Amino acid sequence: MSGFFADVGKHEREDGKPFRNFYGKRVGRRLRPGQRTCLKEDLPGLNPLATLSAEDGETACLDLTALFGGNCAVWLEIGFGSGEHLMHQAALNPNVGIIGSEPYLNGVASLLRKLRLQPMENVRVVPEDVRRLFDVLAPGSVERVFLLYPDPWPKKRHHRRRFANPEYLQPLARIMKPQAELRIATDIADYARQAVEQLHQMPEFAWRVQSPADWRQPWSDWRSTRYERKALKAGRRPFYLTFERSR
Repeated sequence: MSGFFADVGKHEREDGKPFRNFYGKRVGRRLRPGQRTCLKEDLPGLNPLATLSAEDGETACLDLTALFGGNCAVWLEIGFGSGEHLMHQAALNPNVGIIGSEPYLNGVASLLRKLRLQPMENVRVVPEDVRRLFDVLAPGSVERVFLLYPDPWPKKRHHRRRFANPEYLQPLARIMKPQAELRIATDIADYARQAVEQLHQMPEFAWRVQSPADWRQPWSDWRSTRYERKALKAGRRPFYLTFERSR
């Protein structure tokens, strides 16, 4: 098998560089023919990394104006799962450009299938670890970030793999605009605790919370995901955390 699918399962980027401590799965159940078709035919035109020139090397930077147009706000969803929430936000906010990053190819294929059925001109899809995006987004270029039900890595020795660590949070702070919003949803109490502790230690972020009840209150434009529905069915109550990028 040649092309894109030849690299499925390899811990290597398309530019030949290794992933930096990438621990997640790249592919789960065997991809169906329709999923492979979406990845092969639709993904190249929606992947903003495909617009970068190899000659740019380490200086490569995404031209967000070219991707989404003039004064368009840009949002980022990190680990979009199968894309239900991303599609919901894209439909609610047609004048906002939304980039979704998801290294799990089954999820990428699910979102691409949804986009075939309901095309969204304001959506771009990156089938990689979000740190690849951090490398090519300009400082202060993103106005809202979603981190929804990230992998909890429940074993204590694996907590360093969680997104709520400086390895991810420092470059995230760099690409966010002043007063940009970071939304985190999780059904794991210990993950919520770690996120609050880590972000509280960073002067770049301020936690928007008025009372303990705010932890449990979803956002007004929230769209539940299948991961949340599984958590609720199992009796786990979600946490909804909102942080602001300080000036």
